Order: sequence, then C-alpha cells, then structure tokens
Amino acid sequence: MIEDRLRARTNGALMRAAGLIARTSVTPNTLTVLGFLGMVVAGVLCASGSFFPAGLVVAASCAFDALDGALARASGAVSVFGAFLDSFLDRYAEAAVYAGMLIHYAGVGPTWGVGATFAAAIGSLMVSYARARAEGLGVACRAGLFARPERIAVIIVGLVTGLVLPALVVLAVATNATAARRLLYVRGATLPPSRPPQSP
Repeated sequence: MIEDRLRARTNGALMRAAGLIARTSVTPNTLTVLGFLGMVVAGVLCASGSFFPAGLVVAASCAFDALDGALARASGAVSVFGAFLDSFLDRYAEAAVYAGMLIHYAGVGPTWGVGATFAAAIGSLMVSYARARAEGLGVACRAGLFARPERIAVIIVGLVTGLVLPALVVLAVATNATAARRLLYVRGATLPPSRPPQSP
C-alpha cells in the first residue's frame, strides 16, 4: 500500500522533526486536534467554493496528522487513548471535508455532485470501518488500494487543480470497490478450512 511506502520514506524526516517538537510542551494529542481543526476549516472553505485554499489547508493538516504519531514515539508518550483519538478524529476530519463539498454542490450544483460526494463519503467511511471491524474480530485487513492516505491524496489533487468532481467520481468508485474487496477478503479469511475427501 502507498501508506507503507510513504511511511518508510518519510519516517526519518518525521522523527527528526518530532525530536525538535518534543523539546517544547506540545503533546501528540495537541497535534492530532490541530490537524482535525484544519480539516474542519478546509470543509468550511469547500462549502464556500474556495477549493484551492481548501486543498492547501488539507495538505497542511496532513503534516500534523503525520507528526502526532512520530512525536508520541519520540517523546515516549505513546498511549492507547492517543491512538484511539487519532483514528477517531480522522473519521470526523474526512467527513468534514466531504460535508463542505456536499453543501457546496447542494447549493450551486450540479445535482449529481451531491450524489458523488455522498457516495465517496460513505465509501471512505466503510473502508475504515471494514478494517476496524475485521481487526476487532481478529482478522488483519488492509486489502484494497484506497486507504486514507490514497483518499486524502486524491482530495488534495482535486481541490488544488479544480478537478473536484472528477476526483469525487474516482473516490466514489474506488472507495466502495475497496470496501467490497475487504468484505471478500474477510470472508475468505474466515471460511473454515476445507476437509480432504474421505476414502471409501
């Protein structure tokens, strides 16, 4: 997955930056909340049709999202609640951007933009839910392509280039396809092993 490749390539730089931040009083949870608030601002900008600045804000918010975990490791502040808060606010953050787009297209059209936004939002949430639910059942599930980093990348590109509707169509199709892929993966992982045929 792209997430693994990005993490491997950027881990060194993130840890160096986190080491500097660790000398301050900033906590990992503070970065998590700041990243979330940035995404809320991006959603408000999307609602007003200010897509380019919204894309820049989403990109900046991703820096906070990437640094919170690195800061937790660098400062020895790794916690179960911190990991939960990060995942919890990630869902709301992504939904805030989709909500802004939905409000925009509901007001100025085209009408099908509302449907594309809704489908992309539902697909994005189901991708994350499928992984969380599967792991809650003891099945590691990272199947499919469109995890959160891929989705955010498409959102940023769509916003800064003005190709928001094409980006939403890509997200609507790809996220729901990824959710379906995870459904099939979990089904295969949980099927009972086949029994060898018994000799007469």
